[in-house]
Amino acid sequence: MDVQFLIDNIFTLTITGLVLGSVYALVALGYTMVYGVLQLINFAHSEVFMYGTFAATFTVMALGGTRDTSTGGAILMLLLALVAAMLVSGAIALVLERVAYRPLLRRNAPKLVVLISSIGASFVLAEIMGLRDKITKFVGLDDSLSAYVTRARNNVQFPDVVDPVRLFKIGDYNVNSIDLLILGSAILMMVGVDQFVRRSRLGRGIRAVAQDPESAALMGVNSTRVIQVTFLIGGLMAGAAAFFFVLKYTVTRYDVGFILGVKAFTAAVLGGIGNLRGALLGGLILGVAENYGSALFGTEWKDVVAFLLLVLILLFRPTGLLGEALGKSRA
Repeated sequence: MDVQFLIDNIFTLTITGLVLGSVYALVALGYTMVYGVLQLINFAHSEVFMYGTFAATFTVMALGGTRDTSTGGAILMLLLALVAAMLVSGAIALVLERVAYRPLLRRNAPKLVVLISSIGASFVLAEIMGLRDKITKFVGLDDSLSAYVTRARNNVQFPDVVDPVRLFKIGDYNVNSIDLLILGSAILMMVGVDQFVRRSRLGRGIRAVAQDPESAALMGVNSTRVIQVTFLIGGLMAGAAAFFFVLKYTVTRYDVGFILGVKAFTAAVLGGIGNLRGALLGGLILGVAENYGSALFGTEWKDVVAFLLLVLILLFRPTGLLGEALGKSRA
């Protein structure tokens, strides 16, 4: 246990942990919203995130982004990559709702069946991306798309189009423009979603369905539309998280969503699954706790620390830190 290393690098570990936790929080939002409305865990949400990472990466690649790209051009590329990631992830989330959830929910299938469907959809989506070279070869597009499909099961590098700019120093850590962008954007997006759910008409519909679906239907709330909006919001936030992830860590692969998705689910449970503000709090705490654990015990213990934290929270506070369900949140 290297306590001195933790003390010496406390600012670096805290800030980088908050940045990583911001990504967890945005992905956790999708888990917590779907659970709040349907009382189900969408395990395919990790692949919604994964497709967003590829959408962002392929967009910058298609636009020819390199280190020599001008500052204005690089900013435009990154904005387009963010939009592409959010749109693709949002579309994948809607397809999941339509194909893997809606038919079963209409038949009043047991929740275990719906859960298995989401796990199956997760594997299908991951393997489609992992076999994209075989798929494009089958349809005769492997030559024209070779830059995007070669070595489909290997890491894909996000084009290096922008250098982080050092802004200010906190302790021994130089906070850069990417750190501030990710942390600030994640908080603003989470606050925006929270206010949308609390104050908008659609948000009130989401809370009504989450609290009592039958009564909401009698009051004229279209539950199908509410569920679609819930999946869409979660997908859009996962797409934003995907863009921030590749911007910070510069790499993705077909199974990148698996561990990160489990971590995001852990963050959702940690904060109180079904609680939007809990997703943000859980993500930030988890990111920092992981870094502290890595400093104390070594990087190979990073995942162990994260899941041990989950176990401890469930033992002593099963409803999470905030523990307020989406359907019970106040307007």
